[in-house]
Amino acid sequence: MEKKSFGLLSSGEEVSLYILESGDFRTTWTDYGATWLGFTMPDKKGRTDDILLGFSCLEPYLQPHPYFGSTVGRYANRIADAKFALDGREYRLFAQDTGQHLHGGRRGFSRRLWKSEMDTIKGSPALRLELKSLDGEEGFPGNLSVACLVTLGLEGRLTLDYEAVTDRRTPLNLCNHAYFNLRGEGRGTVLDHSLDLRCSSYLPVDERLIPLKGAPRSVEAGPFDFRISKTLGRDMAAAGQGYDHCFVIDEECAAHAKPFAHLSEPETGRNLYMWTSMPGVQLYTGNNLNGIRGKNGSVYGPYGGICLETQYFPDSPNREDYPSCLAEPGKPWRHRTEYQFCVQTSKAGSAGACGAVQE
Repeated sequence: MEKKSFGLLSSGEEVSLYILESGDFRTTWTDYGATWLGFTMPDKKGRTDDILLGFSCLEPYLQPHPYFGSTVGRYANRIADAKFALDGREYRLFAQDTGQHLHGGRRGFSRRLWKSEMDTIKGSPALRLELKSLDGEEGFPGNLSVACLVTLGLEGRLTLDYEAVTDRRTPLNLCNHAYFNLRGEGRGTVLDHSLDLRCSSYLPVDERLIPLKGAPRSVEAGPFDFRISKTLGRDMAAAGQGYDHCFVIDEECAAHAKPFAHLSEPETGRNLYMWTSMPGVQLYTGNNLNGIRGKNGSVYGPYGGICLETQYFPDSPNREDYPSCLAEPGKPWRHRTEYQFCVQTSKAGSAGACGAVQE
């Protein structure tokens, strides 16, 4: 574990960069926005790459950007018309994105400096990030304390444990908005990545990207059917300009017993398996990346990265038919998302080899 200076805010507050290493794997984070800055790992030929899109220094993270690696809150994704009703009162939120509330509003959790502390948990390097959100921030009720515990295991397993405590009922939806490219950041698109999602239904959306009324729609035999692994680009034209939809995770995975997602890239042999306690995952294929200058001179264009954002469903505060996203006073709010990175090699049982992944 290592801590370095990452720059200063206009307030004079210092921003730190944290490096966690375990075996062949290395992850970097910053306390600004509880942002996941990078993840380096080898490929099947031994080449090491950073597989997360992002920036090399602090300044671009202080400007508007596509939430590269951000911890998003209070509410990840969209809330229709930037309002909701709770306990007989209407709450008005900051509106952007054609009048919707998106990813926490004007100054959500991704634009705040979190309290941070390094630790070791069962021999693995860990980083605990904490933030307090006051009653009324961005229009949400309740004084809220949140924490994200990052742990990196020896076999390439990165775990995010989210916790929250509130003094009033409030909608809460925390997620990390990392963009992955298993070939390496800046090395082309993710259209040839193969994805397997254990999701039998998804939420169709209107032109505002707000879910339509009614039950989730079956993915059966359509462009949203990833139950049998296929490349991201195969059916993309039939889905529109790319994927930006929430999928309902099958119940067999909801108990955290099975991975709900498997992403793989043939050239490098890199694989990513994911588990979560959240009910949904937003699949976003970087449709709106438009020549953003990233790390080490990389330029990110459309489909340069894929997001698998574990979360409650979009617009849940306005939908009684969705799983409740409310944090309740006196009741701890906890969720976990795990990422297992591994390499498909002929050396079964080697560190990070995919043969060690338990499905």
